[in-house]
Amino acid sequence: MHSRYPELFVIRHGQTEWNLARRHQGRLDSPLTELGCQQARDMGVILQQILAERQDVQAFSSPQGRALQTAELSLKPLGWPLTQDARLCEVAFGAWEGLTQSQIHAGWPQLSVIAENDPLNWHFMSPGGETYLDLERRADAFLADLSGPAVIFTHGILSRVLRARWLGLNEHDMLDLPGGQGIIFHLSARHGHRTIEK
Repeated sequence: MHSRYPELFVIRHGQTEWNLARRHQGRLDSPLTELGCQQARDMGVILQQILAERQDVQAFSSPQGRALQTAELSLKPLGWPLTQDARLCEVAFGAWEGLTQSQIHAGWPQLSVIAENDPLNWHFMSPGGETYLDLERRADAFLADLSGPAVIFTHGILSRVLRARWLGLNEHDMLDLPGGQGIIFHLSARHGHRTIEK
């Protein structure tokens, strides 16, 4: 597969307390659970197995606490330096941050039908939040600045947007990409898009 961007290893942060509570985190934060910490350590073992001999890979992270904690636990076996980049932050959910899905539906009932019929666009309708175009611009700017292969610690929605831009997918095809925590999404000319997990 051809891409104008370098090889990527994209990692979503480990499970957090708000993931368990099903709260929209956005730019807010909550700590990793014990499972989330273990997911990060497991990914560190995998990274060491596949990248320990390489000298051409840089590591980047969203500056948000859950991503940084995941990065620090994962990179510990490698001892690599880590560069924080705000373009890797999660989508800003504006007024919805910290709320559960049921609280959002109660507060904005007119958007409930959209959530069922068009879940992609619903994510970008929060008052004061970011649009899909905002995320595309952030992802494109970050990818354009890469000088070589990279390990990237980020968030659920931004992970999908980054991978979609690397693969040349539109926002609707992006929904077919796999998600999840404790998984490394590897994008390369040789393998295309694949998942690596314990």
